Amino acid sequence: MHRTDHSRFRKAHDFVPDFSHAERRTRIVIGITAVMMVVEITVGLMSHSMALLADGWHMSTHVIAFVITAAAYYLARKHASNVRFSFGTGKIGVLGGFTSAVVLSIVAFLMAGESVHRIFVPLSIHFNEAIGIACVGLLVNLGCAVLLGDHDHQSGDGSAHRHDLNLRAAYLHVLADAFTSLLAITALTGGKFFGWAWLDPVVGIVGSGVVFSWAYTLLRDTSGILLDRTPPSSDLPDEIRRTVESDGDSLVTDLHVWQIGIGKFAAMISVVAHEPKSSDSYRELFREHDELVHVTIETQHCREDHPATAGLASP
Repeated sequence: MHRTDHSRFRKAHDFVPDFSHAERRTRIVIGITAVMMVVEITVGLMSHSMALLADGWHMSTHVIAFVITAAAYYLARKHASNVRFSFGTGKIGVLGGFTSAVVLSIVAFLMAGESVHRIFVPLSIHFNEAIGIACVGLLVNLGCAVLLGDHDHQSGDGSAHRHDLNLRAAYLHVLADAFTSLLAITALTGGKFFGWAWLDPVVGIVGSGVVFSWAYTLLRDTSGILLDRTPPSSDLPDEIRRTVESDGDSLVTDLHVWQIGIGKFAAMISVVAHEPKSSDSYRELFREHDELVHVTIETQHCREDHPATAGLASP
């Protein structure tokens, strides 16, 4: 018996943009950060500077976070055509961003704890060595920020890259490093010229608070996507409902909209009508919504005794 080839009707689920540029830059940042991490931790231990040591510890966890970022890009690219990923691999990058945010939160708590300890058990600080390394660390962090921050201009899909939570996580790690380096320089300078040794651990506490606030923001954004929550800023559900019901006969009785990639959404829509249109006809209504890449539509004939159609007027 002849079997018809239906392969041309299969829908592709590769909604991940080309992030090869961001992936290459992330690998460069990993190497630079790893070298600076070793230098800062070593000098921080030798100089007894909590601010510098905290910056080194912070940088060590960022190396881990950058590895997570690079691994997420690799896995998303490798499994882009894998049919076992029902809605594509767009959430792998989001998961990478979430994991990096968890690491950033842990670092913030460790920084705060050690800084509080140093307030009660102070150590003598070798200011000259610590300030010199902190300045080098700041320059390195700013350079890495430039590497990761110009991805919009290097990509043909700037909008998608601006919403890349995986790269945003790496960028926040670099900014956090630059911020703690700047704080370390401020604290060490104050300690050297004014004798404010207490400023070093206090700055560590302030830095940990700022870093945690960045981590919280990233956790909030990534967790919402991983839990299939419709972004609060999106008016797509209201737009879908309004478009479907614009004919005066159709009624949306069930609607689910969730994000499956960067700026890409899926929707499941149940429609009841006295004269339902075909699924293709309803899909045609969403042609202008490029962000809606996967739509499943269920249509039912209206029954007067159905509770969902109580407000649906007869034609």
